[in-house]
Amino acid sequence: MSSTSSSEQPPDDQALDQIGPALSRLRRRAPASGKDLSRNLVLNVIADAPGETTVGRLAAEMGVAQPVASRTVAAYIADGLLRRAASQSDGRRTVLELTEQGEAERNRFALEQREAFLEITVAWSPEERIQFARLLTRYGADATAWSRKQAASRD
Repeated sequence: MSSTSSSEQPPDDQALDQIGPALSRLRRRAPASGKDLSRNLVLNVIADAPGETTVGRLAAEMGVAQPVASRTVAAYIADGLLRRAASQSDGRRTVLELTEQGEAERNRFALEQREAFLEITVAWSPEERIQFARLLTRYGADATAWSRKQAASRD
């Protein structure tokens, strides 16, 4: 069995091999502090989740243990970004909701990220920017669906 060097790979394969490292670099280069990255992740998970979000569901979406998610939620409640509410479908359950301040913080993050995107892609054509934005958004949605399917098949 022979090993193929990257110089022998077809260009499309080389590009596909760079997806993981590129996504890792994007995460590391995000224009925010580590605290902001965590807040942005939590606020987006809760806002984008279909249906109600519990601490357990948040933990699963973030890929962390429930006690970690619980401590994170407690801190964000103390900061006024989240609130606990009774589930509309089962009053015994507690769900998480964004407060007005949490929604404002989420919007602030989105604006910062848009501004960074525009600066980073300043040499791109408007068409390239829009095409990339649409494809990245599609990739994110498809990755979420794939991840949920993988989790369901493990259960």
